[in-house]
Amino acid sequence: MESELNNLIKLWVLTTFSLSYSYHISAKISKGFPRLVSIFPVIFLLSILPFNIHGFHLGAAHVFVLSWMANFKLFLFAFDRGPLSPPPANFIVFILAACSPFKIKENSVKVLKGETPFQGNEPRVPSLILEAVNKASLLTLLFYSYNFKQYFHKHVLLILYFFHTYLTIQFLLAVAAIPAQICLPGVELEPQFNAPVRATSLQDFWGRRWNLRVSEALRLTIYSPIKTISARVIGSRWASLPAVFATFVTSGFMHELIYYHIIRKKPTWEITWFFVLQGVLVDIEIFLKKKLVATEKFRLHEAISGPLALANIALTAGWLSYTQLLRNGVDEKVIKEFNAIVEFFKRST
Repeated sequence: MESELNNLIKLWVLTTFSLSYSYHISAKISKGFPRLVSIFPVIFLLSILPFNIHGFHLGAAHVFVLSWMANFKLFLFAFDRGPLSPPPANFIVFILAACSPFKIKENSVKVLKGETPFQGNEPRVPSLILEAVNKASLLTLLFYSYNFKQYFHKHVLLILYFFHTYLTIQFLLAVAAIPAQICLPGVELEPQFNAPVRATSLQDFWGRRWNLRVSEALRLTIYSPIKTISARVIGSRWASLPAVFATFVTSGFMHELIYYHIIRKKPTWEITWFFVLQGVLVDIEIFLKKKLVATEKFRLHEAISGPLALANIALTAGWLSYTQLLRNGVDEKVIKEFNAIVEFFKRST
């Protein structure tokens, strides 16, 4: 545990220096390929640094935050696009924008610029802490339930793992929001999720409800450029189809990177195939909507299309995502990690 904390400290020291270089030096280089070349060593460093963290939750979270999100933002920054452009006047804001998967609300941007004075008196930080504590409490109950997993049916376990994934993401994002609210008083952040269980289709789930900051990053880096190129080749009506598919393939590769960190074995590409399959299904959905729904020939009611979409995601994720984790004993690793953390705090107190 102590060595893991030392590795974590080293990671953030190197990350801070790397982002400082990007902010103070790369930002002064002409946008485009020259700036990308100057930033490339930082992108490479942020891609490999998280692999020094071996814990499941900390390690996977840092691969997501640094190797994926921060690198995508830096790539956009090289071309003067994305949340890092133009560079904010405050270096702390630059770090938070690069390393936090949150988006500052438009009215809060005016607060940062001094255009609108902040007059709110709401205790925002305590609410975020309460949210994190709430999610941590639910996760703790899940962890303890795993001690009796031999009595659970495998389908019940899969349901528990679905909740574990969702709660873990919410917990980590709530924790990530706290420094932003402390360092930027008065700033409001956009929500990370938008009621995923209310999705009316696969397109609605992936594009408008699940992990919105990831959707936004993929839209800027992959979807929009490919859609623009495709429109010149096949026309604007169907340009979204190759763009959507390429976006899901990219997401699959990035999830494969996270899975490789968790499992530390040669990739089997199951999680990539999950996103490839989702990309194909979303493209089919878009095609049918344009051919049938737009012409009023056929429309499936949301009360049917929504549950069908969620059932599709649950079944394919159980088949291609969670089965891989269970096969490699990740659930056992998570339980041992939780017990080690509890033991560490017991010794500390």
